[in-house]
Amino acid sequence: MSTLSKAAPDVLQRYYRILAAGPDAFDPDGELRTLLVDDLEFEGPIAGKRTGAAGFCQGVKGFIATVSDLEIIQEVHGADGSAILYDARMPAGIVRLAEFFGFDNGKISTLRIHYDPADYVRQGGH
Repeated sequence: MSTLSKAAPDVLQRYYRILAAGPDAFDPDGELRTLLVDDLEFEGPIAGKRTGAAGFCQGVKGFIATVSDLEIIQEVHGADGSAILYDARMPAGIVRLAEFFGFDNGKISTLRIHYDPADYVRQGGH
C-alpha cells in the first residue's frame, strides 16, 4: 500500500492502514469503529445514503476482504475535511475510488465515496 502524506490527519492514516491490512486483521467492533462518530453519515453508489458507524463497519468488511492493495494517487486536506483518490486492486482488476471525508473532534463524521459500481462488481467487489 502506498501511504498517505504526512499532511493527512492521523484519523485517515489509521483508516487507510485498516483498509489495507486485510480481512484477518479486521474487527468491525475494533479500531475502525473508534475512528468514526456514532452517527456517521455515509453515501456510496451501492449502499446509498446511510447513517450509523456500526452499519458502516459491517459493510466495509466485504471491501476489505476483496482488496489486496491500495495505491494513493492524490490527496487534499483542509481543516474540516479531506479528499483521497486511490486505486484498489481487486481480484479481477483495479477500481478507482474517490473518498470525501468530514471530521468532527478528530473523528470521521461524513464519508462520501464515488466509483463506478458496475466496474466495482466486475472486478470482484461485494
